[in-house]
Amino acid sequence: MTDEKPRVIIIPPKPELQQTAAVTKQLRVAAYCRVSTKEEEQVSSYEAQCEYYTDKIMSNKEWTMAGIFADEGITGTSTKKRTEFLRMIRQCKQKKIDLILTKSIQRFARNTLDCINYTRILRQLGIGVLFEKENINSLPPDSEFMITMYGAMAQSESESISGNIRRGRQMHANVGTLKVPCHRLYGYKKDENEKFCIIPEQAEVVREIYQRYKDGASLRNLQDWLEENQIKTVLGESRWTTTSIKSILTNEKYCGDVLLQKTFCTDVISKKVIKNVGQMAQYYMPDHHEAIVSREQYNAVKAEMARRSALRSPSKTAVTGRSCYTSKYALSDRLVCGECGTLYRRCTWTSLGRKYPVWRCTSRLNYGTKYCHDSPTIKEEPLQAAILAAINSAMSDKPALLDRIKNAVSLELLPVQGQTMSLADIERRLAQLDERFQTLLAEAIDAEDKEACNAQFAEILTEQTTLKKQKEEILQSSADTDRVCTSMKQAEEAMENTAQTITEWNENAVRQIVERVTVLSADEILVRIKGGAEIRQRLGW
Repeated sequence: MTDEKPRVIIIPPKPELQQTAAVTKQLRVAAYCRVSTKEEEQVSSYEAQCEYYTDKIMSNKEWTMAGIFADEGITGTSTKKRTEFLRMIRQCKQKKIDLILTKSIQRFARNTLDCINYTRILRQLGIGVLFEKENINSLPPDSEFMITMYGAMAQSESESISGNIRRGRQMHANVGTLKVPCHRLYGYKKDENEKFCIIPEQAEVVREIYQRYKDGASLRNLQDWLEENQIKTVLGESRWTTTSIKSILTNEKYCGDVLLQKTFCTDVISKKVIKNVGQMAQYYMPDHHEAIVSREQYNAVKAEMARRSALRSPSKTAVTGRSCYTSKYALSDRLVCGECGTLYRRCTWTSLGRKYPVWRCTSRLNYGTKYCHDSPTIKEEPLQAAILAAINSAMSDKPALLDRIKNAVSLELLPVQGQTMSLADIERRLAQLDERFQTLLAEAIDAEDKEACNAQFAEILTEQTTLKKQKEEILQSSADTDRVCTSMKQAEEAMENTAQTITEWNENAVRQIVERVTVLSADEILVRIKGGAEIRQRLGW
């Protein structure tokens, strides 16, 4: 060992490699910009941002362009739909970017969690994000606190803006000035004054859809009819879906009304939209615009849809006494087996090369003789002839038959017992109770007798619950009244349009007149007419 200092020999760098090192030292810089809407002024901002960052990167000798990533008309509260942002992150993971420029944390993300998550991912990759407005580089570890603080402020701002928009919409809805969109509403468009106006050709299609459904067509039948006739959807597509057809049949706008806030967004971050079933207020505007179908037609379709839904079994094989509903034939929910009580189903038999329809017990079809042993198979032609004979027998006294049908329908309407307050009275009392609740809440903060306050709170809540229940009963009663009136009108129309003697099978007439047909044997049925009359009728083969 010696105390002498070690000798150091310096090997100078190669000049050509020094130049290469200087080149590789240049940072591959990308820029991210975003505007929230596609309005004209925002589009100009978008173009200006792209131009600004292109000039900024290309003017810096230590930087080289790695791309401009720009999302137009996309919200910053979530990254799910920001395709350019996600493409930029993928390129960062592929080591194609060294630094990202962006205007501010708000432009990068208005979701605090996303902001922190992505800056951490990029920091692990050795990639910094330079936020110009806040003058923050995300690479230093101590930058995360400032990013979190600014990110939380950006998220809070988004939530505040969303709340303001929601309150603004509610205020406009309260006074009926909220703009109602119709860009995807089949049969309507908006004129220069932003008012609904009917598209005649599409309106005729809507009316035909309503009429066919009321006459017994299923959603699938309607789909086939629309496509066979080469009728285009509202988006100009040839292919229809049963969902879009159902939306036409259930949308109150077609009878001239508008219901606002059917759905709502749970929070500004997740953007999850759920159906409003009473969590928030709804706003109904009757006679908002010209109707395509009458309110009677609309209500009739609603009632028919509810009836069909009630007739559906949970599955095709469930032993419920009911088969899966098919709306095409009137007998699908009226023809029952006299032995087991299960509905009959229409089938097609082939004999000697000839096909013909027959009706068979659903239980017998699904399970053989396990539950039903002797149910006969009935040919459709003699079955229809026998039912028509029974109807014609009942039609001998047409006015009396109509009265019996009306009485039978009206029995469905039961008055709400014990109601002494009108709907308006209940609404006024609920408003009073709510005001009283808020007043008591303010007083309870400084009140000495907390138990007395609690007792008053309980009293108010109990009365509110009772009144809300009464309100529901009245509304249900009103709905029942509308349904019954519609049924009566349909029955009356069917009887008026039906000849004294029916010679041809009519699905609609059978629906309105016949309540039930029971198969007693292979050659006899029992036809029950609405109103209670029962007629035994022989079948001929």
